[in-house]
Amino acid sequence: MKRYLLFLFVFVLFSVFSFTSLANDTIAQADTLFDKGDIGSILESIPLYLKAVEANPDSYEVNWKCARAHREYADHALERELEGWKDICKEYGKKGMEYAEKAKELKPEKIEGHYYFGLSAGTYSDGVSILKALKEGLKGSTQKAFYKAYDIDKMYDIGGPMLAIGRFWHKLPFPLRNKRRAEKYLKEHHKYFPDDPEGLVYYAELLIDRRKKDEARPLLEKAIAGDEPYYSKRAKELLEDL
Repeated sequence: MKRYLLFLFVFVLFSVFSFTSLANDTIAQADTLFDKGDIGSILESIPLYLKAVEANPDSYEVNWKCARAHREYADHALERELEGWKDICKEYGKKGMEYAEKAKELKPEKIEGHYYFGLSAGTYSDGVSILKALKEGLKGSTQKAFYKAYDIDKMYDIGGPMLAIGRFWHKLPFPLRNKRRAEKYLKEHHKYFPDDPEGLVYYAELLIDRRKKDEARPLLEKAIAGDEPYYSKRAKELLEDL
């Protein structure tokens, strides 16, 4: 009997070890694909993250990474203006919110769940329209998520929380829009990351909107010379309209 119990214990221990090892391998494979950064590889990573979530639904790491992958794929689709990109933003943005919400619940003291919830909500609104997202009550949860991320670590993801809050207040429709508040955070982001193409474009857009075209011009010129084609193109369009 003792020998049987010992055998059973060893079997269970081996099974748990094998299961954990397999799950870790799946996450590693997904991370490798995601880190390549191109839209095809990011899309390929999603089924692996989903597999990892299914195997370990209470893993904080897997849930926030799954949220991130969904949001990044949709964001790439938007930037490339792929056919059906609005539907992609709607579907993948919503999924991103679901996994990020789970991550927030698991570890509310960590930044990733809050940050990717906010970004996914923004992506979802790109797909369904800001007005529809507001009608669904997403303003409060998005705002709360971004500010929580800012409080935890405003420097995360190249100052992502600063940039996100600034963009959030700038893109809200009237009368919710707050340009002064938007400028506060976009200016802060620019202080820390003066060469970030995305930040340059967003800050310049706001300055133009606030009739500060002379301040926006050098930012756009710098963004055009940057290494991100989407923001370089957007900066060129804005500069031509000045």
